[in-house]
Amino acid sequence: MAHTKAQGGVKGNRDSRSKRLGVKLYGGQKAKMGSILIRQKGTKFFAGKGVSMGKDCTLFAVSAGIVNFKKLEGKTVVEIKN
Repeated sequence: MAHTKAQGGVKGNRDSRSKRLGVKLYGGQKAKMGSILIRQKGTKFFAGKGVSMGKDCTLFAVSAGIVNFKKLEGKTVVEIKN
């Protein structure tokens, strides 16, 4: 018969790995084609010109250029300027 008397303090002391979400390239920085701009859960940022969104809402550059953030109708849009 197994006993777990001494291990009561350890139970539930586990944590998940961090997902490394957030902005990877900021406004004014150069982006190559295919580089990840933002990792996010849900749509805090939206894709603009030269940017596309993956199935996990990751924003990545479709063309090379300078990253630019702007507000449109209350939404933060990320775009690539050539």
